[in-house]
Amino acid sequence: MSTSPAARLRRLIAGEELIVAPGIYDGLTAALAERHGFPAAYVSGGAASCAVLGRPDLGLMTASEMIAHTSRLRSATSLPLVVDIDTGYGNELNVRHTIESYVRVGAAAVHLEDQVFPKRCGHLSGKAVIPTEDAVSKVRAAVAARADADLVVIARTDARAPLGLREAIDRANRFADAGADMIFLEAPESVAEMETIAERVEVPLVANVLANSRTPVLSTEELAQLGFRLALYPAITASAAVTAVDTALATLGERGRPPEQDAHGPAALFDIVGLDDWLEWSEHYTGTSAAKPHAPE
Repeated sequence: MSTSPAARLRRLIAGEELIVAPGIYDGLTAALAERHGFPAAYVSGGAASCAVLGRPDLGLMTASEMIAHTSRLRSATSLPLVVDIDTGYGNELNVRHTIESYVRVGAAAVHLEDQVFPKRCGHLSGKAVIPTEDAVSKVRAAVAARADADLVVIARTDARAPLGLREAIDRANRFADAGADMIFLEAPESVAEMETIAERVEVPLVANVLANSRTPVLSTEELAQLGFRLALYPAITASAAVTAVDTALATLGERGRPPEQDAHGPAALFDIVGLDDWLEWSEHYTGTSAAKPHAPE
């Protein structure tokens, strides 16, 4: 039985539990997601664009930048990674190259969307989608390009906003017929719409959970009851970090010193990213024992 991240994710999808995948954007958030026992993690294009480029999610991050970003995260965690590949960065040839690249860097799943390029965040206004036949062709290309790999191909449609729910569901089912393993119908606008999607789309479904967005925020229990199999939380760590970092910087600016209450010292930070393992390895293979940073009592 394969133990690759993609094969492990496939077994999770075939199981009974909802797969909860918090968004990660660097090695530290990747380590924290694994420490808290989540079964998978999500590499959001929007979070990456903000964290890596300092730019909004408007299709500005290139394929090469996103692949390199995913490769770094892959080295920081053993969790299966679900990766946002936007529109595949071009036509069917680009989709093939993109899929083959993500197989090489160890992604467990990718989601490919049908927006016109340059795309934008799925919960912003002004989205447009490509013709259905073109979108279906790109899904077929993605499925073919993974060859014998276990990579999970998730087909995403953003047609709900510009074309309506019926068209979005029709596209979702066309994508399933083209071989997509899961369907990600972006930005439904009510619980009733989510129920309709679950009733009318046969393949496993992905939910995108974002605060203050177009879609109601449901609990994991509610999503599971509706029939969703994978829940993505793209902004959960980035939003938390913005709040905490903004507060810390404001404290430094106002008081001339960093906040002390609940602050992590060097030892605590390094423990999150595997300090003990590295020290044990050093002692075993080099015969020397590196000193662990002092943690105040």
